[in-house]
This record gives sequence, structure tokens and C-alpha cells, in this order.
Amino acid sequence: MRRHLNTLYVTTENAWLHKDGENAVVKVDGAELGRVPVHLLGGIVCFGSAGLSPPLIGHCADRGVCISLMSRQGRFLARVEGPVAGNVLLRRCQYRTTDDCAMTAKLVRNLVTGKVLNQRTVVRRALRDHGDTSPGAALTRLKACEHRLTVAIRHSAQSVATGTLRGIEGEAARAYYEILNDLIRSEEPEFSFPRRSRRPPLDPVNALLSFLYTLLVHDCRSAVETVGLDPAVGFLHRERPGRPSLALDLMEELRPVLADRLALSLINRRQLSARDFDRAVSGAVMLRDHARKTVLIAYQERKKDVILHPFLKERTTFGLLPFIQANLLARCLRGDLDGYPPFVWR
Repeated sequence: MRRHLNTLYVTTENAWLHKDGENAVVKVDGAELGRVPVHLLGGIVCFGSAGLSPPLIGHCADRGVCISLMSRQGRFLARVEGPVAGNVLLRRCQYRTTDDCAMTAKLVRNLVTGKVLNQRTVVRRALRDHGDTSPGAALTRLKACEHRLTVAIRHSAQSVATGTLRGIEGEAARAYYEILNDLIRSEEPEFSFPRRSRRPPLDPVNALLSFLYTLLVHDCRSAVETVGLDPAVGFLHRERPGRPSLALDLMEELRPVLADRLALSLINRRQLSARDFDRAVSGAVMLRDHARKTVLIAYQERKKDVILHPFLKERTTFGLLPFIQANLLARCLRGDLDGYPPFVWR
């Protein structure tokens, strides 16, 4: 069984990580904060100005433990890993599939359908849980969004062109983000969500979403590399130097489940407040250090939740979903499955 709570997150400024025997040791100003056996880790994620010793970097590379470096805001900066150990035959199947327009469209159709279905589930849960207490205008918007997403699902199931499917995904995303503000029940005006903004996020909600998406991309990239796929060669996302397109593909269907719902819960349950965010002179909004720890703990707890996988008909956890879906994608590319079964949240 693959461990799914084995990522070490380092958020303390000026932390120093070094190797001591088989352990990764974290120190701040010479004081040891903790140590973890490297063989129990699947990855190390460092935020801000945390540093690592060369012996630890080499040891992690030998043990297959990837190291990701992030800015304080959670923007991906760099990744350190050992020699590529992917399955060359599987990767050749992946490359051939990207050159086959019909096969690519089939995969993209399932990815888009899974994502929009999960977005619609988020909206439907809001209608079920808060439909009776929502203002009339908000209720109307939610019902209209649910209808637009249903239409998008129908159109994606009938489309055979990748370009058309990308357009459907974009339209569904616009409809979904237009009503996200109606799902926020906090009375703090700072948690208003006018629109999706990135690079940089311009309000606390966007900052929280971007941070969670960064964590999810890290997990998805680790998953596709674990099964032997090339994270840079995707199907829904066009190839671009330096972009993990396949990890972004895999993230799309999981985004509403593992990131959006968690962000809404953190805000609506008042686990985060406006005081947990800083605004830079440029207008960029970022989580404060203590708030990042709150989000990381909540994200790890979310990954423990047990669910029934709709395709495998087996009980698993949210944290294992990236690895399960990556394995299903690999089986599809090898021809063991007729099509890729996206994760559909109930």
C-alpha cells in the first residue's frame, strides 16, 4: 500500500535541513525542530528561505525522494530529483497517444467530463445544504450554474475534437467561478470572490485556492512519476517547456474535491480569517506563515477521509486518489482499459 501522508512540509523561515544518518533533520537557529527517517518520505516541500545540505539532497535523490522548492506564496520554483526511472515502454505509449488525435480527444473528453461532474457536485451540495437559507438572487445563480454545467457535461460527452473540449472546459470553469462567491458564507468582506486571479492572487480566496492547487499539483506530479509516466506530456493541457502538463491534467478532476471544497470549509468554518493574509505593495495577497500551517494540517486531514472509489468499488482515501488515477491512466495508455475512468465524486 502506498503511504499518502509521507510528505514533509517545511514552512518555517530560515529553516535548515540536513542529513543525520538515515534521517532528515530540521533545525532553526541551531535548535532541532524534528527529524524524520528518509525512507518513510515520499517528498519534501520547502517554502520560503528554507535550505538543504548537499548530503541530504544526494541521499534523497538516491532514495527516490523528490524535493520541491516553493516561494512563500506557494508558487513552484524548482524540483530536485534523482535519475529518471520511468517505464520507457509506457512512456512511448504516452508519446504515441499524444500524436493520435482520436485517442487524445477520447482521453480529454473523459478528463473534462470528470472535472465538470465534480464541479456540479459542489454546486448541488450547496443547493442541498443551504438552498433553503440562500438569498433569492444567489439561489437563482446557483440553479443557473448547475444547468450550465449539466449542458457542458452533455456537450463534452458528444464532442470528438480536443479543441472543442478545451472550450467546453473553459466555459464550465467560468460558470463555476462566477458562483463561487455564493458558496462563501463568511461575513468578512475580505472573503469576497469577484473572479479567479492568478500570478499573483489579488484577494484572500484566490490566495488560498492557489496555495491548495500548488499542493495538489505536487501530489499529482509525484503520482504520475511513480507509475512511470512523463509529467511534462499532457493531453488536456498543451505542452510547454517547464510545465508539468500531465500532472495538471490529472489535477483537474480532483480540484473541486480536494481543493475547492477544502477552501470553502476553511473559510465557512472560520478556521481562517482576514488577519491570516498579507498584502504586498504589488497588490499580491499571500497566506501568513501560521495560516499556511493551518491549511497544510487541514489538507493532510482531508487526505485521510475514506471514500468508495466509483470505478474500483473499493474503499480508499482521498490522499491515494492521485496514485489510483495515475495507475488507471497508465493502464488505459497500455491498452488494458478501453478508456480512462475519471474519479467522479458522489
